[in-house]
Amino acid sequence: MRRTSVRQKTVVENVAIFDIAEEGKGVGRDGELVVFVEKAIPGDVADVEIYRKKKNFAEAKIIALKTASDLRTEPFCQHFGDCGGCKWQHLTYEAQLHYKQKALTDALERIAKIDVSSLLPILPSPETRFYRNKLEFTFSDRRWLTNAEISSGETFATDALGFHVPLYFDRILDIQKCHLQSDFSNDIRNAVRNFAIKNSISFYNLRNHEGALRNLIVRSSSTQELMVIVVFAYAEPNQVDSLMEFLKAGFPQITSLLYILNQKKNDTIFDQEVLTYHGRDFIYEEMHTDFTGIKTVRFQIGPKSFYQTNSQQATRLYEVARDFAGFKGDELVYDLYTGAGTIANFIAGKVKQVVGIEYVESAIEDAKVNSQINNITNTKFFAGDMREVLDASFMGQNGRPDVIITDPPRAGMHPDVVQRLMEISAEKIIYVSCNVATQARDLLVLKEKYEVTKIQPVDMFPHTQHVENVLLLQLKK
Repeated sequence: MRRTSVRQKTVVENVAIFDIAEEGKGVGRDGELVVFVEKAIPGDVADVEIYRKKKNFAEAKIIALKTASDLRTEPFCQHFGDCGGCKWQHLTYEAQLHYKQKALTDALERIAKIDVSSLLPILPSPETRFYRNKLEFTFSDRRWLTNAEISSGETFATDALGFHVPLYFDRILDIQKCHLQSDFSNDIRNAVRNFAIKNSISFYNLRNHEGALRNLIVRSSSTQELMVIVVFAYAEPNQVDSLMEFLKAGFPQITSLLYILNQKKNDTIFDQEVLTYHGRDFIYEEMHTDFTGIKTVRFQIGPKSFYQTNSQQATRLYEVARDFAGFKGDELVYDLYTGAGTIANFIAGKVKQVVGIEYVESAIEDAKVNSQINNITNTKFFAGDMREVLDASFMGQNGRPDVIITDPPRAGMHPDVVQRLMEISAEKIIYVSCNVATQARDLLVLKEKYEVTKIQPVDMFPHTQHVENVLLLQLKK
């Protein structure tokens, strides 16, 4: 390797990429210095420009690809490299699965310090494009121009409807076609953008908090039902009516057409009133099961409902959790972080009773409704902070669980909750996680009483570094 300085920027030649980091960047070395390289993959040899240097590592970008890795493939999206999503499109899907499994193995061994001999091969996603059932787009009057657009010399409109550019909260990349959700989503987004521009409906300014149009959310389901939510900020009533009527008339396939008036400083809608313009205020999602008497479980999905974004893989994920538990039919199960009760209702036909706990009250109401519409009578749901709800009094009223299923958010379980699981000492814990690092952290405590006997990663998010992981923990004898 040779190092040169160009315009006070450090260029390192012939950097060999040998691994991928957790955030999806390629890993190489400049002597003893670890270099994380954007859009680089193992097997690449490249000249790189270092743009950020710390004591123990540096960050760089490729300025000349000398040798392309055999693992490279042509990205299929015109926005690849500018959009913050799908960072692994240039990596073959087989290689993506390999490096996800490798990263998961490394985290469990390095952080949790457990034996991973029970690790099963990762379950690939049946679909690697158009697999998401939900996307949220942002309006902005500060469109991000790509390098290609800038160098073209053309003049571009400043309004954009798309995704946030990495590291810039107020800049939005205008998206023409996204390969994550069905083409219906693309048609809706492009039609809304064009209508708004044509009718002079202003796009939101994220710095000054001005403008009429703020967000667009599109949800779809395996039942072919569609939900569209338009989030307005400072819009005139006639602007709201004209856009919503345009959507109603132009897209009759929309099952649930909703809107929100959000003038807060942040984009969260959980504390906002959702108004129904046309149709229902929910759509239906279905999961097929093999339970006697319940072949399909149906879920009502509202604008604020949590549901796994890859519908096909969600079924496989829950099948893994169910099969790991090995239910006999007489178990009392606690389902922690139950959300809308998807896992609870999915397994209800196989156990004696399921008790679900969730912090978000609206989600608990969804869970109860989902039991009702499936005629499931052996579930109970409670809302509250897991640290406060899951105490001795709660167990006294609801019984000591034989099996605990826990599916926490990315931050993992609070230490108090982990300690409570140690005290409860259920025979089995099924730990579902979207962040193996926090899952491994929690295992450091749980492994004192539990043995990890099965590990099953499930790829829910093709072309990203993210992966779901399911563990079976059995109480040591």
